[in-house]
Amino acid sequence: MTSWSTEGGSAASVALSLRSIRKHFGPVKAVDGVELHVAQGEFFALLGPSGSGKTTLLRIIAGLERPDSGTVVVGGQDVTHQPPYGRRIGMVFQNFLLFPHKTAGENIIFPLRMQRVPRDERDERLAWALKLLRLDGLVERYPNELSGGQQQRVALARGLISRPALLLLDEPLANLDRELRAEMEVEIRRYQRELQIPFVYVTHNQEEALTMSDRIAVMRNGVFEQIGPREEVYTKPASAFVASFVGSANRLEGRVAEVSGSEACIEWNGTSILVPRPLDTAPGDRILFSIKFEDVDISSGEEGGDPGAGRNRLRGRLRDVIFKGQTANYIVTLPDGVEIIASGTPRAQTLRPGDAVVAHWPATVGASFKG
Repeated sequence: MTSWSTEGGSAASVALSLRSIRKHFGPVKAVDGVELHVAQGEFFALLGPSGSGKTTLLRIIAGLERPDSGTVVVGGQDVTHQPPYGRRIGMVFQNFLLFPHKTAGENIIFPLRMQRVPRDERDERLAWALKLLRLDGLVERYPNELSGGQQQRVALARGLISRPALLLLDEPLANLDRELRAEMEVEIRRYQRELQIPFVYVTHNQEEALTMSDRIAVMRNGVFEQIGPREEVYTKPASAFVASFVGSANRLEGRVAEVSGSEACIEWNGTSILVPRPLDTAPGDRILFSIKFEDVDISSGEEGGDPGAGRNRLRGRLRDVIFKGQTANYIVTLPDGVEIIASGTPRAQTLRPGDAVVAHWPATVGASFKG
């Protein structure tokens, strides 16, 4: 079993600790013994498919759901049994939940009214939030008079105006179009960097998690499959699920023919493939191998020659080129009909559908797991 550190910093700098959190709904183990530490000033992403337990875990942190067992500690204080308003936690929801009959300014200061903050202080904090979120000039508008991005910023301002010890964000960009979502990814990360408030961000979108976060927890079936820096989760997946869920990858399955040092030779569809050797691998073991699209190179089949020692080499025909702007995906059909995808710089003039090609990659890249 792969191990990793759940620590985001020293004990003195930990903003959030979850200790053995469990929440079951009948036979469904929504959260099953989760341990987590988020550091002060850290942007932490909870990434996973629908039904993985990430939103239930966020609701437990917020106090909107009571765990069956375990402890929630915020800023060194046990808040497991405290109501949401006693936790110094802000929250931003997927649907924004703005009051339609209140102006942007009234929506933003609503938490301060509930806390009976004096008017002078409310005005001071509202001016701060409007400047931070670039909402000057919109304070008197109602939600139906705001664009999606403006509504999102109002929701963020409302979550931040109480100056929480921790901000939780539940799929906050899910309802925005792609261009606006990309813009808000940059903006949300900027706000977090400026304020140095720890953010816990729930998403099923790997691009969002990779773009914004410092560390990522990949969640499935109520448990963490891997926790680590975003680069590590992407390049060194701890499980076959993480390898398939984070990034775009080819997945191959074969049996180990022989092992040598850090490499294993697997038989896959009648072809020998060299892959990184998982621990305790022996001949005959079933291997799941994952290789990212961008780690596969492609060259013309007529060029001949070996693309380099220690590289896997598969001949086929280019079925299609999926143009993506700065990159393109090259779909290669092998003789048995199986397809391999390579991603790289577009080469419209040199490779066309129907061409004989070679897909190749170093034996040292990719991730292998015992099946």
